[in-house]
Amino acid sequence: MSLPRIAIDAMGGDEGVRVMIEGAALARRQHDRFKFLLVGDEARIKAALEKHPNLRASSEILHTEGIISGEDKPSQALRRAKGTSMGRAIEAVKLGHAGAAVSGGNTGALMAIAKLTLRTMPGIDRPALAALLPTLGDNDVIMLDLGANTECDSRNLVQFAIMGAAYARVATSRDEPRVRLLNIGTEETKGTEELRDAAAVLKGAAEHLSMSFDGFTEADKICRGDVDVVVTDGFSGNVALKAVEGTARFVADLLRRGFTSSLRSKIGFLISRPATELLKHHLDPNNHNGAVFLGLNGIVVKSHGSANAAGVANAVAVTARLLEENVTERISADLARLGGSAWRMPKGVPGVQEERA
Repeated sequence: MSLPRIAIDAMGGDEGVRVMIEGAALARRQHDRFKFLLVGDEARIKAALEKHPNLRASSEILHTEGIISGEDKPSQALRRAKGTSMGRAIEAVKLGHAGAAVSGGNTGALMAIAKLTLRTMPGIDRPALAALLPTLGDNDVIMLDLGANTECDSRNLVQFAIMGAAYARVATSRDEPRVRLLNIGTEETKGTEELRDAAAVLKGAAEHLSMSFDGFTEADKICRGDVDVVVTDGFSGNVALKAVEGTARFVADLLRRGFTSSLRSKIGFLISRPATELLKHHLDPNNHNGAVFLGLNGIVVKSHGSANAAGVANAVAVTARLLEENVTERISADLARLGGSAWRMPKGVPGVQEERA
């Protein structure tokens, strides 16, 4: 059975049409149920499709000449959205011409256009950017928010936890994902008032949801594998993500320098090559590509601008799985299951009851 079409912003990403089309073609070869709406310059898309007849047979082209650049501010992108590949790919989701959209373009512009075009789901105040990170455990960890909202109150954090848990049930196949709030310590007294309030609400609401909540986690535990969803505000999340990515590159560069420093080191590299290749694969961002804007009336996935074809294919695969598993409907069901009760639990949480009363 084929899925709803996936709209591809063919002009997004650092290399534009070539990599986006190659990635879609690779995804199509791996999963023949995919069908695509390729949005962008028709002549350039047709030229790229010449090498991929299988993709050509399962795709339709929506021509537009406008492109959102990496330098465009969100406000500029919003004014020009209707004539751009990014804007029309998201509009296709709104109109029902596609089930989801994938873009490797400007993240701020993508968030602004997606939020204005699709609007947030009932019961969600702000969408959040969620991504999968590698861990030492059996499953990846989902982290949100990663930059869409620099300041968040306790209500936002609770909503992020609900959305993250719904996504985790799809991505990790856990019936009750382990959810934690990112904090400077694990003690209940640590952190901001917003974090403590969110923790109090989630402890009271966990019994109504398919999640396991046990308070806080620290940044050095994100990739240990003992948590499935890490929830934070967009400022802290983006800083933590960049620190994790930078540390991974630092370790990789140290190993590379060490293995090339002498003849003995080069021999050691040959002996340990299987282990280093595994490390390289584990740390390659292309193998975890595809950040999701959760909380919108439609699915929008952000691919790394520098992703190669395999990375774009992974982003498409993430998109298809979200469609297949109806993640938006799962979030709605969880919100409906809670009703207003979560915002009235427990007593003594400042401002929570008043917000929903």
